[in-house]
Amino acid sequence: MTARGVAAVAAATLVLAACGNGGDDPDPAADDDTASEETQDDDAEATGAAGERDLTLEVGTVLPQTGALAFLGPPEEAGVLLAEKHINDADMGITVNVTLGDSGDPDNRAYATTVPQLLNAGVNVIVGAASSGVSKLFIDEVVAADTLMISPANTAPEFTDWEDNDLYWRTAPSDLLQGEVLGNLIASDGVVNLGIIYLNDAYGTGLEAQLTETFEAANGTIVASESYNAGDTTFDAQISSVMAQNPDAIALITFEEATTIIPALDAAGFDTGSLYFVDGNLSNYGDEFDAGLLEGSKGTQPGPDLGDDFRGELNDVWTAAGNDELEDWNYAAESYDAVMLSALAALAADSVEGPDMAAKMQEVSGGTGGGEKVSDFAEAAQIIVDGGVVDYDGPSGPITFDENGDPTEATIGIFEYDGNNELVRQN
Repeated sequence: MTARGVAAVAAATLVLAACGNGGDDPDPAADDDTASEETQDDDAEATGAAGERDLTLEVGTVLPQTGALAFLGPPEEAGVLLAEKHINDADMGITVNVTLGDSGDPDNRAYATTVPQLLNAGVNVIVGAASSGVSKLFIDEVVAADTLMISPANTAPEFTDWEDNDLYWRTAPSDLLQGEVLGNLIASDGVVNLGIIYLNDAYGTGLEAQLTETFEAANGTIVASESYNAGDTTFDAQISSVMAQNPDAIALITFEEATTIIPALDAAGFDTGSLYFVDGNLSNYGDEFDAGLLEGSKGTQPGPDLGDDFRGELNDVWTAAGNDELEDWNYAAESYDAVMLSALAALAADSVEGPDMAAKMQEVSGGTGGGEKVSDFAEAAQIIVDGGVVDYDGPSGPITFDENGDPTEATIGIFEYDGNNELVRQN
């Protein structure tokens, strides 16, 4: 997948388009921060039979309840539970049953127990993992079981070319997109000399490479780029190496390790208002740090502004399950849309078998078929039952899968920390 970068970042959110392997870079729309790729046919062509459906879709999640990305678990699971509620409330011939499971991380390996349990229980769809590094460790097992797998948060570029029998899909954009937005944001802020500390895994190396390429293309200089390994608990060597080069700013491509790195940078005398964050660590830190510690620092996060109504519904379904209120919203919409798209694919195929649903995923997202645009599940289901084709646009965006299972349109939000170490979306 490739994407054309922007010369500078002036808005809080950029909608970029990507293309499949071997394609040309799309041209940005003139005088607009939105670029689009026409992938639909001119006329909708129904490929499924009309008629009522009677399907049961078993969905299992492999999302982080523990480990380095545990802060992403609640919003992602809430998104899945809300989709389950909306689909079942619609009563359109498909019932969704969700089983929540823990992915953990490469260190605690919770996925090694969760995935076999879900597959043995006969789930039709696995939603997860959040971490690209974790997904790499079990994707082949899921594919071998002919089970559909949809990640709401995998961003490593290498999944584009994975040998997955078309069973792997993701509702989050490749880091080729986030890296471009982040690199241009940093350059547009006037940073000349940038240091990077990044996780040495599929996620970290891919995002670091794209950030470096974009920032250097904007005439910036990467003065130091230091990696660490999953499970590391001290980062003195990386911090010393980066600090020795006197960077204007430091980009942290990490997971929860940021909570250790940030105080260490502060103790070393670095201005912690000159940090840049990514989706793996962009969180509301609140009183976890001294007031004002992160004020002025910025970061990027795939996904549009969810709006109060959707956030309220997420909170309602999450607290109704006995949980505390949500504090973060990362990848909630992408998780919601993962379940919605799998259910619509099942309806279009009139089957919950993995390969059958996979054959309809691109169509129901609008990537093929020229379907009718719709954002409401009941309306979309009715179109399919009547023999039509849908192009589902969800709260995470248009999605529009390409032949590799990647979304070809994505929104990258830009955030800044306030004096309370809380995120404020910029626009």
